[in-house]
Amino acid sequence: MTPIVAVAGFVFDPAGRVLLIERGKEPGLGLWTVPGGRLEGQETLAQGVAREIREETGLVVEVGPLACVVERMGDDFHFVILDYLARVVGSFTPIAGDDARAAKFVDDAELAMLPLTDGLVDVLARARATYATWSATFRSPR
Repeated sequence: MTPIVAVAGFVFDPAGRVLLIERGKEPGLGLWTVPGGRLEGQETLAQGVAREIREETGLVVEVGPLACVVERMGDDFHFVILDYLARVVGSFTPIAGDDARAAKFVDDAELAMLPLTDGLVDVLARARATYATWSATFRSPR
């Protein structure tokens, strides 16, 4: 099986909560994860991240640095996922769309209660560490 390139975005709100979606399709139907999906032809990695976040949550984002790369494999799929950091430009009110059943920002207490995709907690920890460095260099336009 040929691996499929996918992208995803870690987005945090001002309170430090992470943006998650509940998957509405397999693989991972009903599990919570960060918004993302297959990279489409003729789009850059950053364009793919921004598109997936917009399609699944309605949020417009600025895409930042690569946080990590993960690989997910099953009997009928093999994804290589490039996880990027992103920050919201505009409203912080997500609305589920596309193949997401729900979309919301969650804190650590709620995160612990949700059924998550395998490995998300570990990847989230890496993304948070990278986000702290990236956000320290960010200056809001006035």
